[in-house]
Amino acid sequence: MSDKTILIVGTYDTKDDELNYMAERITAMGGGVLTMDVSVLGDPSEPCDHSKHAVAEAAGSSIKAAIDSGDENTAMQIMARGASQLAAQLYRDGAFDGVVILGGTMGTDLALDVCQALPMGVPKYVVSTVSFSPIIPPERLSADIQMILWAGGLYGLNSVCKASLSQAAGAVLGAARAVEPPSTDRPIVGMTSLGSSCLKYMKLLKPALEQRGYEVAIFHATGMGGMAFESLAAQRRFCCVMDFGLSELGNLIAGSVVSSGSQRMLSAGRSGIPQIVAPGCFDLVDFAGWQDIPESYRDRPFHEHNRLIKSSAFNAEERRESAREVAKRLGTATAPTHFIMPLHGVEEWDREGDVAHDPEGLAAFTDEARKVMTDPISYSEVDAHINDQAFADKALEIFDAWVADGTIRKG
Repeated sequence: MSDKTILIVGTYDTKDDELNYMAERITAMGGGVLTMDVSVLGDPSEPCDHSKHAVAEAAGSSIKAAIDSGDENTAMQIMARGASQLAAQLYRDGAFDGVVILGGTMGTDLALDVCQALPMGVPKYVVSTVSFSPIIPPERLSADIQMILWAGGLYGLNSVCKASLSQAAGAVLGAARAVEPPSTDRPIVGMTSLGSSCLKYMKLLKPALEQRGYEVAIFHATGMGGMAFESLAAQRRFCCVMDFGLSELGNLIAGSVVSSGSQRMLSAGRSGIPQIVAPGCFDLVDFAGWQDIPESYRDRPFHEHNRLIKSSAFNAEERRESAREVAKRLGTATAPTHFIMPLHGVEEWDREGDVAHDPEGLAAFTDEARKVMTDPISYSEVDAHINDQAFADKALEIFDAWVADGTIRKG
């Protein structure tokens, strides 16, 4: 009897040998296997546990409809919807413990949907010819997805691609055996931030919240961290969020690649999770280290954090625009939302004498925030910098009031 079962997904009409090879490796290591065929035209050498017909039916369609569409993209989107629905249901039924999906661009497109359909903590491995490629937009990636480059395996088995396939087989089975799923013992506060050289409030807030009986999960707001934060908020995994690191939203507004996608600052509100929000690092726009700074930003304050990421600054009008965008997004919330404005600065480099100090820009953001943070958003100001104890105290004051009135469940 195997201890863990792995769902293997792929187009068995064209990748039968490769998918069966991974199954053999998993079973050789003592794991169990469940197979799902997402082919459209051909058939596997042996029947799969979940056929292509079952997958299409899970999408409310059929293989005939997929073929009759006459378009490969339309056909594979039918299979992607069906595979996502079926995988999610199978996981809820306890049928498998982890998933590995194999594909080129077609299979990867489908794999991204399947992985997003599964909860955080379920091991998700994608063996793809386009792993880590810039053609994959950040918002398509699930919070805990793992990708392995399918090197040298576009057509047929060989010793090169077996190295990738065998690693994937071992990795997903090992992850299924080793994973410690997120606990539900204590309510979780989700918090966004950046490194402590820039934003330090988490050092004050985390121990204080833990003393109150809460677990605190802090997300690095550099694109992927915000995606994980939004994903868990959409799953209602947080009792409250302290969304104080807003650089990803600023990057989205500016068109930077250092973004967590269009859903940033929407999931908690839609899920009815109370939000305490502040504009940490909302004065800066980040660029990937390999990017040239656009001409329009070259006369601004500049900070090169490391070889991976560097920042320029928003001007006063851009800060007003960003305040309006925050208000627009928070205005859709279905639970209490409170915006705190720290009047003395929003990140460590904007203190007097440092590279990003811009009192006029900060004043413009503050002025606009006063105008647009209206009902149903509560608004308050604190005569402090975002990294000061007074800011943390204000956040805890709001949090404690919400615990007292039952908005946040007790830890």
